[in-house]
Amino acid sequence: MAASKAVTSRVRAARTSKRADKSSPASSQNFMERLPSEILIKILSYLDASALFTISHISKLLHQLANYNVLWSKIYLAECGKNKELKPKCVDELLLKKDTVEVQDRAAGYWKRLYFRTVAACDMKKWKRHLGLISCHTGLPSQTERILRNLHVTWELTATDKSGHKGTHELSWSRFCETSVTLCWSTGGCLPNYQQISTLQLHGVKRIALNCPGLKKPGLRSLMAELDMQALTKSAQVIGRDRLVELKLLQPGIIIGLWRGQSSVAFVVFTLHFHRLVERSVQGSCVCPYVEPTVKPPFDDIDPEYGLHGYQLHIVLHDTECEIMSRRFSQLFCRRTQICDSLIQLTAISRTDLSQHTRLSGSIVLPWRCEALQGVLQNCCIMSLTLLDEFKKPFWCVSSPVSMTLVKMPVSYDYDGEHFLIHYQDPDGEVKMELVWVKEQKQFYLISLIVFLTVTKVNGHFSREY
Repeated sequence: MAASKAVTSRVRAARTSKRADKSSPASSQNFMERLPSEILIKILSYLDASALFTISHISKLLHQLANYNVLWSKIYLAECGKNKELKPKCVDELLLKKDTVEVQDRAAGYWKRLYFRTVAACDMKKWKRHLGLISCHTGLPSQTERILRNLHVTWELTATDKSGHKGTHELSWSRFCETSVTLCWSTGGCLPNYQQISTLQLHGVKRIALNCPGLKKPGLRSLMAELDMQALTKSAQVIGRDRLVELKLLQPGIIIGLWRGQSSVAFVVFTLHFHRLVERSVQGSCVCPYVEPTVKPPFDDIDPEYGLHGYQLHIVLHDTECEIMSRRFSQLFCRRTQICDSLIQLTAISRTDLSQHTRLSGSIVLPWRCEALQGVLQNCCIMSLTLLDEFKKPFWCVSSPVSMTLVKMPVSYDYDGEHFLIHYQDPDGEVKMELVWVKEQKQFYLISLIVFLTVTKVNGHFSREY
């Protein structure tokens, strides 16, 4: 009981100091705070995790007592006794020893954090088998949205200004589509000015399912992205504007909306592809992102002179409200003789084959909303692309806002209308889409879709030397 007495002494000292600083008499003190610490700890020992977490928000004294290691170790061990999946090897020894001194010698809050981490790991283990349910259309886990919702996963944005001040912002809204999720933070003036932001961090947060109405549930954070804004500001590309906002693409998948004529931030949008999204959202730490396991290059017994073959492309064009197009293309290939400028070309829709041309179900626009304001950015949308290799495994996955530009084309006898180009590029490859606006039908047609992969990416994946 030495440790227990030591903690009680510290609590009494803190309480005595607190009372000495107040001019009001002891009778005005909260009744709970006038109870002996031993009695308070005894009362708290009857509470479960939800109640103990909730009561820690009442006062500084109860917050200190509710983090007491002995209380949380008791909850942790009791939960381990009921749930065999939670029990690590060391728990049996602790149950035999029941050494209060050893428990309390841990740093303050150790057993509380251990309980939350263990419960989160158990939840992940329970839902992990659902990640093995793969969609034959996309090659991705078909239950991604369901798993994220059942794991109580959300996302937070942390902005650091040049003076080092940090601010963390809750998600304003999210929208799931077939192969990606769009996340938006409508800042309401809470973010620093665009020129003053030093870094932006995106964290996935796994909330612990406690019954504590009115309180933000405790969560475990996983770093997903960290942006050096001073470097990105110089290379940011304006991809759209309307009368209220200007949209800048910081890097693939990340856009920031600025109020026109100002440097204040209206909103920040991240688009996240489903490939390993669950793992990236929950299995990293607050300072280190999830590291994908090393995958042995697949064995390909086809003559390397033949080149790439048997590839499958799934592509979705959508905005923040609805889907514009969703198509799947199979048996894409590129012969070795077609490799040009260190790029491997996979043609999904040929401009000369009218039977492949695809009608879009909507316009290329990107609606936005921020607080009480809203608008529509013309010639912008979100592209979610999944390229599967010949073994039906994700090979190149992209989810990013893209812009459409007007281009001059030779006279076309097939279509009477303006021609546009969507061109996406990153270090792994490029996507080129040609569209035409048919005035009579007031619809867009996709008349060409070509994916280019860098030889470096292909060689790294297959251990080839194209």
